[in-house]
Amino acid sequence: MSNRIDALMAQMTLEEKVGQLNVTADMVRPFAPDINPVANEQNADQVLQLIRQGKVGSLFNGKGREGAVELQRVAVEESRLGIPVILAADVIHGMSTVFPIPLGETASFEPDLARRTARATAVEATAAAIHWTYAPAIDVTRDQRWSRGAEGTGEDTLVACRFGAARVEGFQGDDLRAEEAMLATAKHYVAYGASLAGLDYNTVDIAPQTLRDVHLPPFQAAVDAGVASVMSSFNDINGVPASANKPLLVDVLRGEWRFNGITISDYTSEMELVAHGYAEDMKDAVLKAFMAGLDLSLQSGLYLEHLPDLVREGAVPMWRLDQAVRRMLELKERIGLLDDPYRSLRRPDISAAQTAEHEALARESAKRSIVLLKNEADVLPLKKSGQRIAVIGPFGRDRDNIEGCWTLFGDASRYVSLEDGLRAAVDAPDLLQFVDGCGLEDDIEGGIEAAVEAASAAEVVILALGEPQRYSGEAQSRIEITLPPAQQRLADAVAAAGTPVVALVRNGRALALHGGVRNADALLVTWFLGSQTGHAVADVLFGDYSPSARLPVSFPQESGQQPYYYNRTRTGRPELPDMKEFKARWREITHEALYPFGHGLTYGKVDYGVTELSAPVLERGGAIRVSARIHNAGSRQIEEVVQLYIHDRVASRVRPIRELKGFDKIAIAAGETVEVAFLLNEAMLEFTGVDGVRRAEPGTFDVWIAPSCTTGTAAQFVLA
Repeated sequence: MSNRIDALMAQMTLEEKVGQLNVTADMVRPFAPDINPVANEQNADQVLQLIRQGKVGSLFNGKGREGAVELQRVAVEESRLGIPVILAADVIHGMSTVFPIPLGETASFEPDLARRTARATAVEATAAAIHWTYAPAIDVTRDQRWSRGAEGTGEDTLVACRFGAARVEGFQGDDLRAEEAMLATAKHYVAYGASLAGLDYNTVDIAPQTLRDVHLPPFQAAVDAGVASVMSSFNDINGVPASANKPLLVDVLRGEWRFNGITISDYTSEMELVAHGYAEDMKDAVLKAFMAGLDLSLQSGLYLEHLPDLVREGAVPMWRLDQAVRRMLELKERIGLLDDPYRSLRRPDISAAQTAEHEALARESAKRSIVLLKNEADVLPLKKSGQRIAVIGPFGRDRDNIEGCWTLFGDASRYVSLEDGLRAAVDAPDLLQFVDGCGLEDDIEGGIEAAVEAASAAEVVILALGEPQRYSGEAQSRIEITLPPAQQRLADAVAAAGTPVVALVRNGRALALHGGVRNADALLVTWFLGSQTGHAVADVLFGDYSPSARLPVSFPQESGQQPYYYNRTRTGRPELPDMKEFKARWREITHEALYPFGHGLTYGKVDYGVTELSAPVLERGGAIRVSARIHNAGSRQIEEVVQLYIHDRVASRVRPIRELKGFDKIAIAAGETVEVAFLLNEAMLEFTGVDGVRRAEPGTFDVWIAPSCTTGTAAQFVLA
């Protein structure tokens, strides 16, 4: 602790201490009044008056340097102690330049790509006078009905760990005091993605072992990467709301992991303890949240209202208040605000060269996020000349559904639609015909007839379909994870025309695909790709880039399979070829994914050799080398995501069918054979036992090097 913070603490009144823990909406420089409208109840003058009184520690969701300089001037020159405020915002997957939604970018299986886009985001956000972002979301999502999976990394824990850490490192950079460093927030702590029935904010009823093995590790990885803050989630966990869960906020986060940053509520989540039925009233909610380890209150104002009285009454000891206040002051000191309150507020605008660099990165990240699921008869890549192409569907010309959810600051004037990108890519744009066919959710009179006519006259059809972007994000959970009926009718009618179909699905979650989309000749998942959507899709469609992404989520056959995920445990009556009668399956469909986790194709033919081991026995404390030879039998260079899976055959707790333990994206030249190897050690085999102890148990393991979670040839080894 610095002497400066000690000196400040000694001068602060009780109300000024509590003020440091109050985070309120930035109405001095508001930009999106429709986001969290309750925040707009206070006007700029009221917010500035709170700052003068020392009753605000941080403001959120404002942008712009001029307003930031003024509010910081008020904090430094007109408040009694001159403590600067820290400026935060929901900067999730891009600032002015919008990158793919996090789920889509995760499909790249390139954590370094996520690190680079987060770094670019921090450069742009800090230039807009933002010090702190409420990202990344690292919730593991096993139910695709849940609406906020688009903000996260999919269904696998290892993937969440690697991408979460990479995004933290990208946002924060190498030096937190640097003007381009932006503090990161790991959220939503914890198990938010396990909400029952995929319903946002719903309860989480979960085994402690599953919590330990599946949902907590990404947060530990973020802590290990140096994340500055952790945000609590809205859900309860086995009956205890996350925002008042002392075993998780204190015992695990502070005790086991030695986290030394700050914890913050999600938007009014401590207030919601009353609605949960966990607190009697707002004062009781503050007491329970604060004493459980929740340092900052986001937007409710309840800490400001009730904490002083709780301290005076002795319900909250002064040491706990001082602990939280010190953490907030330390955060400000760590980023240099106590030395320079105007840190990042007087930077020059982003240069034209930086903008161009970030747009190139947006195009790169977008094309690396596109997953090719199917390519029958090599209908792709398309020809840039001499091919009549009908682009049919509501996303062909749409410019309003490019960003994806939780994009608050994007520069829409720079967005590249699918039409823009395709026209720029072909040699003869007049051979492209665009027909909407239907709206995002509604039929258009004569739309299907016009679409079928265009399809019949074309040599190939591009179906541009998917979810509206408002179907993803907070409070947008779905019962049926399918295309809107109007779009499905359009797809089926166009497919009946008999022209080869390339289906582009724009989505914020895994979908159950049917009819003309499911049966298309080629099928690509294009997510919400951000600013450079059109150019990136064109790069893949016309073969300038061979698709290299893989699914970070399982695509089910039907919505009713949810929750569905690849690393489920096998039942006592598994669906296996030698089990003919009663088995774990639905009446209507098999217990399989339509497209499994890890699946994705390239414009090449990739052959995997057998999985080989350096030794048949893994000694305690040692490691074995797992390798396979991979051959590119195609005529062009490709990039392949090589995946390492294991299965523990017999254990004290039933183990998953497969578990991802490593992945790597490698470039393979045409005709080339490369060897890929992973080191597998004892720690990678550990799981939490019924006694709560994490260990690896001796026995036989299967291991695969494979292109997805359902393929590959297994080898076996024994853990001694």
